[in-house]
Amino acid sequence: MSTYLIGDIHGCYQEFCALLAQVNFDPAHDELWLTGDLVARGPDSLNVLRKVKSLGDSARIVLGNHDLHLLAVFAGISKNKTKDRLNPLLDAKDCDELINWLRRQPLLQIDHDKKIIMAHAGITPQWNLDTAQRCAKDIEAVLASDSYPLLLDAMYGDMPNNWSENLTGLARLRFSTNALTRMRYCFPGGQLDMICKEKPDAATPPLKPWFDIPRQIPDGYTIVFGHWASLEGKGTPTQIIGLDTGCCWGGELTLLRWEDGRYFHQPSLQPKADE
Repeated sequence: MSTYLIGDIHGCYQEFCALLAQVNFDPAHDELWLTGDLVARGPDSLNVLRKVKSLGDSARIVLGNHDLHLLAVFAGISKNKTKDRLNPLLDAKDCDELINWLRRQPLLQIDHDKKIIMAHAGITPQWNLDTAQRCAKDIEAVLASDSYPLLLDAMYGDMPNNWSENLTGLARLRFSTNALTRMRYCFPGGQLDMICKEKPDAATPPLKPWFDIPRQIPDGYTIVFGHWASLEGKGTPTQIIGLDTGCCWGGELTLLRWEDGRYFHQPSLQPKADE
């Protein structure tokens, strides 16, 4: 059995299938981890969701900010943006089935034997592993319930940006959602900055990438994340792996085989971002 981890697919269905073919992925024996943002911006979010759903327990995914945005669009909370190219999915006969499946997916995946932790944006330095698990489960419970539109309506906003166990209700859920699905930069104390999207060498001090601030995660674990395409999978410290290499922007889709650390790449079929 092999364990494969793939960065943000963003509706790039053909590239996704080609990358799986490169490694002869076999759902009967192999395990596939996906860093979230399955949908939006690429041309075929519908078939990406159908494909991943069909893989059953052999696929382990986390939800990203674009996946949550899709849920909000479906619930009538957020506007359907033309650039997200979601209409074929929203108009599909199996849309309800796919949405109900998607909103029951986790925001955090952990394998204690392989020492893998996966979250779409990463793990805020203000959290230890237990706190990250509890906060992810809080979000997952609401998303899986009939009250999920309340969370989706409340998740838009950048505050609070400082973790405290005293946070409650929607404020606590918003912080947790931002930390797991939107975070890039933090202040030195670990407080989230939800504004800066520059590459690390262009960020204004004292902001630092979340992964450059001392962490509370136990030694030996590797954190795998997506979300930050402009990193191009580079510049992270040991035991932090970024896998979003901007396929939907004309980059490539990247796969890591965990057992031997080998990377595989599938060039994008999408136009370059500056074209």
